[in-house]
Amino acid sequence: MKYPPVLPEETFQTLISEIKDWQITHGSQLKLVKTDDEHTVLSQPVGCTLFPTLYPRDLFQETLSLQVIYNKLYTAVAEDEEWLYQTLKDMIDVDPLTNRLWTIYQEVKREGFLQDLTLGIFRSDYMLHTDGHDQSPKPQLKQVEFNTITCAGGVHGNRISDMHRHLNLIGMYNTSSDSTSGSASTIQLNASSLPKNTTLQTLASGLEAAHHAYGPATSRIPGRQTCILFIVQPKNFNIADERPIEYALESNSIPCFRVTFGHEVLSHTSLTPSGELIYRLPERSISMEVSVLYFRAGFEVHEYDDTGHMARFQLEKSRAIKCPSILSHLTTFKKVQQALALPNALDRFLAPEEAAMLSRTFAPQYPLDKSKLGLHARELATNPQTAKSHILKPSLEGGGHNFYGKDIVAFLKATPKEVWHQYILMEKITPPLVKNFLMSPRGLYEGPVISELGVFGVCLWKRMYVKDNKRAAVIVKEFDPCWSFKTKDASVNEMSVVKGYGCFDSPALVDSEVFLSLLERF
Repeated sequence: MKYPPVLPEETFQTLISEIKDWQITHGSQLKLVKTDDEHTVLSQPVGCTLFPTLYPRDLFQETLSLQVIYNKLYTAVAEDEEWLYQTLKDMIDVDPLTNRLWTIYQEVKREGFLQDLTLGIFRSDYMLHTDGHDQSPKPQLKQVEFNTITCAGGVHGNRISDMHRHLNLIGMYNTSSDSTSGSASTIQLNASSLPKNTTLQTLASGLEAAHHAYGPATSRIPGRQTCILFIVQPKNFNIADERPIEYALESNSIPCFRVTFGHEVLSHTSLTPSGELIYRLPERSISMEVSVLYFRAGFEVHEYDDTGHMARFQLEKSRAIKCPSILSHLTTFKKVQQALALPNALDRFLAPEEAAMLSRTFAPQYPLDKSKLGLHARELATNPQTAKSHILKPSLEGGGHNFYGKDIVAFLKATPKEVWHQYILMEKITPPLVKNFLMSPRGLYEGPVISELGVFGVCLWKRMYVKDNKRAAVIVKEFDPCWSFKTKDASVNEMSVVKGYGCFDSPALVDSEVFLSLLERF
């Protein structure tokens, strides 16, 4: 058997044309903000694969089932102030972003919490891993990272998944079995091979559930409506991954507005004496009470100048439901991921059988502090021979911040040891290679690729107080997990779609035996 199918040149060019038209007509685009002028703006298609990429069916299903446990874990961690502080305390002193977020949290805590509900939109990213020392070549799931703020890619992933299903429906992936094509042994996809992607609707449903949980406006003006605010970055190139969520909510009569993080928050919102957040529509004598704050900004340190600090503080201390709250935001840091991977760490939050299921997905990872484990990691990271099998990760979002192999040694040599503990060292995941075609602004690529499956978890939880005034999380609404899928050229480290390395994709589900047989042939 072979995959992807070998198409006649004319059919191949038709496939490319179909993809271009789909992306234009379905908004699968990135906005070129530098071209934005008074009358027009340009955009370009997001990188995508021409064919869905092979993926083991059983492992795809396993990631979805694991997300329910990950939701339980990260909601519990987000309400465990003591554990979070002990995990992040060394970073609070030296890392500006951690310090700013923790300071704002303490300021809000002193004034008192006005909202016990939090909405989580999480994304757990996985790669397949094959252990070179294992006699069995069957791949395993290994978690790359866990994200709790501005989890992007859901809409783009949904669009490309829909595109692949459309192309399969109209026969673009079918190959003739005659002798001239030589493709009788090519895998033929069917509807069950391409799982339906519901990420856009699930994200919108999560925000809608939080909106309804907030209830009617409680501020004093009669008839005042409630609305959802999207807190966004300026000059946003990724609006096609955000706007469709707004439009889906508006189709259910929930008004949504975009407010740029920082000055716009302070100039267009205010707090009532009882803590309701009021949004004033610019240049209109209309104001609404904010039910939900959905952060697609506020995750980079440069956003937290004095204005950004005041903006986040005002939002955080309001009655609006946050997605995420600051403590939930802090759980996205790689230091938290590394601490949860320590022996017995999960026992604080999960039942033994749940902890065992998650721990199997952890790649070996280490702190870079002065603990016994940290000193061992420093030896691994500064030795060129061992560094080449590791990745150095800071606690930053947005991609492009990691160091690989020999670059780890050079970076640490130029970095004061006093700040090394801001980083974690993770053993490289070794994915099996399959073949596909990638189409992006960098051109058309054919060859071995590596994929990353991002599983979204959406849940609404309530903060509960237990004995000794400690807090616990009780999930009050949870949605079925959904997903996005990205694929890159196997020769590059980054999965950045913006830079053209990563492409949105969807999995072509096959039995593990078929998957392995194709790996061996490749």
